Amino acid sequence: MLRLETLSKTYKTGDQALKAIDLEVPEGQVMALIGPSGAGKSTLIRCINRLVEPTDGRVTLRGEEITRLTPLGLRRARRRMGMIFQEYALIERLTVMENVLSGRLGYVGFWRSFLRRYPQRDVDTAFRLLDRVDLLSMVDKRADELSGGQRQRVGICRALIQDPDLLLVDEPTASLDPKTSRQIMRLICELCEERQLAAIINIHDVALAQMFVQRVVGLRQGHIAFDGPPGSLTPDVLTMIYGEEDWERTIRRVDDGGDAR
Repeated sequence: MLRLETLSKTYKTGDQALKAIDLEVPEGQVMALIGPSGAGKSTLIRCINRLVEPTDGRVTLRGEEITRLTPLGLRRARRRMGMIFQEYALIERLTVMENVLSGRLGYVGFWRSFLRRYPQRDVDTAFRLLDRVDLLSMVDKRADELSGGQRQRVGICRALIQDPDLLLVDEPTASLDPKTSRQIMRLICELCEERQLAAIINIHDVALAQMFVQRVVGLRQGHIAFDGPPGSLTPDVLTMIYGEEDWERTIRRVDDGGDAR
């Protein structure tokens, strides 16, 4: 479904963030991207939808080569790639409903979006999504009145209303408390399963990744150091990805907790 071939990124400073990444993500798979700060995780996600332009390599989504698209073609392709941001990226003065509907901007004309006159089917979809994430009672609240967890749920709805083929999720739990972090990860994985939606989740919390995802890819210094199921994240593997540490405690947090879902 998604294929990366020798994807590389070198910044103007000479720093090589990604080094010939080869990766495939099939339809419906939720994959966690882990690794130390500076390993290239955010760069990889942003190269997929070309918020960061790759230096070399190819990105192909359902047979369409994203890296060769013109600006108009890229705008159309981005409709199929929902993005969920660490800092939510909501418009603070707009309501929950208006923020969700902003996910349809790539489909409606300028004046309809400027006047906030969205098709009724889009409004109906937004209501269904907000009901699914338990925010139906907050449709008219401004975004700046919400908690962090509520804001992230709005961001999830905004991405899903695009009806994407792929979710790109950048540190969705970084600003959240442990309970809310679990709830958000559980929600993302449940929604992906319901829609047979593929997702790449950039996440720092290894234990949280182990609890919820089907596959983990570990980056180190711009290349793939590990690719496998969460159960294969042994202390030795984590040492290879991150360096020396008492990783037994991290693994035990998952094992002792049973089924986190």
